[in-house]
Amino acid sequence: MPLPILALAIASFCIGTTEFVIMGLLPEVAADLGVSIPSAGLLVTGYALGVVFGAPIVAMATARLPRKPVLVGLATLFVIGNLFCAFAPNYWLLMAARVFTAFGHGAFFGIGSVVAASLVPRNKRASAIALMFAGLTLSNILGVPAGTALGEAFGWRATFLAVVGIGLISVAAIAWLVPSDVAEPSGGGLLGELRVLGKLQVWLAMLIASLASASLFAVFTYIKPYLTDVSGLSTATVNWVLLLFGAGMTIGNIIGGRLADWKLMPTVIGTLLAMALLFVVFAKLGPVATIAVAVVFLWGMLIFIVVPPLQIRVVEAASEGPNLAATLNQGAFNVGNAGGAWIGGLAISWGVSYANLPLVGASLALMAVAVAVISQALDRRAVLQPQPAE
Repeated sequence: MPLPILALAIASFCIGTTEFVIMGLLPEVAADLGVSIPSAGLLVTGYALGVVFGAPIVAMATARLPRKPVLVGLATLFVIGNLFCAFAPNYWLLMAARVFTAFGHGAFFGIGSVVAASLVPRNKRASAIALMFAGLTLSNILGVPAGTALGEAFGWRATFLAVVGIGLISVAAIAWLVPSDVAEPSGGGLLGELRVLGKLQVWLAMLIASLASASLFAVFTYIKPYLTDVSGLSTATVNWVLLLFGAGMTIGNIIGGRLADWKLMPTVIGTLLAMALLFVVFAKLGPVATIAVAVVFLWGMLIFIVVPPLQIRVVEAASEGPNLAATLNQGAFNVGNAGGAWIGGLAISWGVSYANLPLVGASLALMAVAVAVISQALDRRAVLQPQPAE
């Protein structure tokens, strides 16, 4: 893979660490700023909302600009945002800094995936996107645990300063390695980008992304009480299991890129069916600790097998103006994150036990399968439809 994609991967590592490390530092942040842990937890929600609402704004504002300066600017935004986080004197300024930082998240992954795909032959585009996203998955294995340990030892602000350092490296790498003429914006500008949103296949791909993500977070949000109450694991063991989940994500991301370059929609449909089956196994055999641990690893692998295919699906469906659509797809994943957590919480409040919560995830995964099957059927119909004579 070309070195410019490695530069994008470094930036995605920085972004992933920024997004997730706060969850391991909630007690330290709450104690330092004089707020409750649930209030500190809203910093996660604020970031997610910043991704959802900021992504289309940034994508539309930069629709006519060259891609390389936009990527450098978005990486710089993360550096500045994390610097503000490190020195925020109170809770509300920290919240504002988190939301400001998140504004570049969706746009970076959206535009970055278009750039990555443009740097390789067509039969390697999904693998190129997977390599860029590898930084995000590795942040869960390396960045988040290291950032949490650093924050516990030297204070949570030290973690954000460390992310600033990584961010500066990513800015330099993009400025040095990414070609100046890469993936130039289409001549249609913003109108061209908006026009492709009229394509049904673009929206179906984003709906699949939301449902797949929701199936994960309906259960993963409550994975700690599930593993302790249902599987009987200790809290310390759960932390290692979550690290195993991150390893599964990294492996799945690599596999997903290769499979998508081979057979894109069959990869999506087959993986989502496997996820639904795995959820059923989790519900039935979750009390067996060894099986529960194995399921969590496979679960992490399967959810990230579908990420590169769904991203390249949107890029290809919106080929005339892919930047806005690819950016919105990142928002779709985050909508699924928030929606899945809400659905899981609603199910628990209605009396669904932790042991049966994976069945909720299975239902959402099967809904994603149904949408993917419809999308593939429309593809086949378009191929078989006779072309008008010239």
